[in-house]
Amino acid sequence: MPRQNRVTPFSTLIADPGRGLFMGNRGCLHDGAGRIVRPFRGRLWIACRTEFRGRRRRLMQPGHYTELFFLDEAVALAAGHRPCAECRRGDYLRFRDGWAAAGLPEAPRAADMDLILHGARLEGRTQRRHSAPAGDLPDGTFILGGGGEALLVAGASALPYGPWGYRPAVPRPRGRVTVLTPAPLVALLGAGYRPMLHPTATG
Repeated sequence: MPRQNRVTPFSTLIADPGRGLFMGNRGCLHDGAGRIVRPFRGRLWIACRTEFRGRRRRLMQPGHYTELFFLDEAVALAAGHRPCAECRRGDYLRFRDGWAAAGLPEAPRAADMDLILHGARLEGRTQRRHSAPAGDLPDGTFILGGGGEALLVAGASALPYGPWGYRPAVPRPRGRVTVLTPAPLVALLGAGYRPMLHPTATG
């Protein structure tokens, strides 16, 4: 039976057998039986490589962080996660440079970015959302579709999200839309940061 550790663009955790391209964490979210009992713990929300220096982990060990999995980096960003500064050092440095290029508040340390992101990604204990004209949003942004689905902005199109990959493209919506990706990360995407996407995004 799959564990409830797959992250969606809505920042929720679902049970799905797929692993996705990235793993990460937002603290210890499970109890001794491996059941999810909280949506996050702390401000450190990162997205990591699934393999790094041959390290091996047993999932959801008591007292350890909960291993989370993302379809791709665009999903991780929508959920409010940033690149890990250790296992994804190059991506983290690109992220940090993009942060400055986007004109976001000065954040010399990863912890400073985490503090800003924490306020932008949450409203209480749930995902904070905002609205924007659909035509102004950069590629890689997730928005809420008219049927309640998560859509990835991609040029003149939008790609419906699914745990196993993106479904066939639909036209990019018009007018104002509800944006799932936190506002600072939308600005970072607009400044040129390019997230790694699942192969189905280009297939």
